[in-house]
Amino acid sequence: MAAECSISSLARRCRAVLRACTRHSDFDSGRRLHAATITTGLLTVPNSFLRNAILHMYSACYDSLSARKMFDQIPITCKDTVDWTTLMGCYIHSGLPHEGVNLFVSMRREQLLVDEITIVAVFNACAKLGDNVLGVQGQVCMVKMGLGISVKACNAAMDMYVKCGLIGNASRMFDEMSERSVVSWTVLLGGVVKWEGLEKGRLLFDEMPERNEYAWTIMIAGYIENGFTKEGFRLLNEMVFVFGFCLDLAALCSLLSASAQCGDVVTGKWLHVYALRRMENAKTDIIIFTALLDIPLYNSYSKPSPYGDEALDNEYKSWTQPDLSRFLMVVVLVVGWRVQIWRED
Repeated sequence: MAAECSISSLARRCRAVLRACTRHSDFDSGRRLHAATITTGLLTVPNSFLRNAILHMYSACYDSLSARKMFDQIPITCKDTVDWTTLMGCYIHSGLPHEGVNLFVSMRREQLLVDEITIVAVFNACAKLGDNVLGVQGQVCMVKMGLGISVKACNAAMDMYVKCGLIGNASRMFDEMSERSVVSWTVLLGGVVKWEGLEKGRLLFDEMPERNEYAWTIMIAGYIENGFTKEGFRLLNEMVFVFGFCLDLAALCSLLSASAQCGDVVTGKWLHVYALRRMENAKTDIIIFTALLDIPLYNSYSKPSPYGDEALDNEYKSWTQPDLSRFLMVVVLVVGWRVQIWRED
């Protein structure tokens, strides 16, 4: 009896450590602990829920194969809504939305309870698939399950409709919401700017009771991409210096990409200086530098580029240990230089 209590206690402690590994993204330790539970036999201890904890750990690191293998080992009576939804999320984030939808169908077949997080995962899968028919069915399911008042679920449904190009459906859902968050407004704003144009987008932007950095970025990027540089730059200054918002990595890359596409070097330089002054590790961040170096691809310069045919060889020879990130940046420079020469010819 004492031995059984000791084993059960050890299994509980092991489960707690697995959860800690998941929270802190320490997946190497989590995998080693999984192996230890197999070799010691702890994995077979009844009602320990170790398999559930291991499933969540693998799902958190988007190892869909290991997660599904562990999911299949859990007895059906020991699986709850959280386990099914966790694996669904793993499939969707791993680029396997079809598998996520199939899992949802199996979940409904087992007549398991669907919660807010589950329905959000379904809409995310439909958005990635561009499957508005399945999305409409998901909305019907959401209403039947009494989740029609959930702001998070409605936001996910709106986002799905926007990404499927059904801005009318998104607008109707927005109008029918009894409660809206800033995310609700931002999702609709992104759809209106993309599918109905800047003018209607600006009207909605001005109506917003609260604006987050994503709403500002949507409008600024929209103006810059469509060649309205002055208005975009005015909004950018207002966002940063009047309302005190900071540009995060996603916003910077979005605005740099918009500047590149329309050939707005002035705004691109401003964003470059901002990144250097405000963001840590901006000098070495491959994403920012690639976006910065992309700007010459859309411009023609009167001065010849210093990046000629020998640039790659010279750069490679200067490294003791070749750096892939640095190499990619040089590739972008060379491509930009060659496009420039082609345009001049």
